[in-house]
Amino acid sequence: MIAVVDYGVNNLRSVVRALQAGGHEATLTTEADEVRVADRVLVPGVGNFGQGSRNLAASGLGHAVREVAGAGRPVMGICLGLQLLFETSEEAPDARGLGLLRGRVRRFANTLHVPHVGWARVDLTEAGRRHAMLGPLFGSEPRFFYHVHSYHPAQLPANSVLGTGEYDAVFPTLVGSDTVIGAQFHPEKSQRAGIELLDAFARWSP
Repeated sequence: MIAVVDYGVNNLRSVVRALQAGGHEATLTTEADEVRVADRVLVPGVGNFGQGSRNLAASGLGHAVREVAGAGRPVMGICLGLQLLFETSEEAPDARGLGLLRGRVRRFANTLHVPHVGWARVDLTEAGRRHAMLGPLFGSEPRFFYHVHSYHPAQLPANSVLGTGEYDAVFPTLVGSDTVIGAQFHPEKSQRAGIELLDAFARWSP
């Protein structure tokens, strides 16, 4: 069973529907105990890093997600959920995320309008091409996914950057380490490419 973590932010049921469209059993849950025993966990979300981190901590859901990752079961973050896999963000400097990935989250510092909204090409890095989930999915071709964000991962170890996008400058949009993976874009809004990515996560055996 895939537990989709409901920690009081938007954009959750569409992720459940996208997983179910691929034939996978997915449950939207607010219960830490359900997350703790899930086969894999997905943390979606749209909103503020500070509020998201506080909600995860107060509900016990954050600790449950850490337990799943610590047990070697797959965990995936989407958009805000990806950002919460890190410990800190410029959006809320005093807040603390899950700390499952090394690096930080920073606001776009470029000449283009922020937020970044729309379809963007995603290219795998060398680490991404070696990744057991992403390499077979992408093959030798880039894919396009729908992005809506003002912040992005930064200052990661090179081998944690699995895929990049470009918005005035290149930024990490697929990241991961061990059994943890994150997408800055929205698979559930990315049509076939997004459904296939979620399907790959549901089948991934790290």
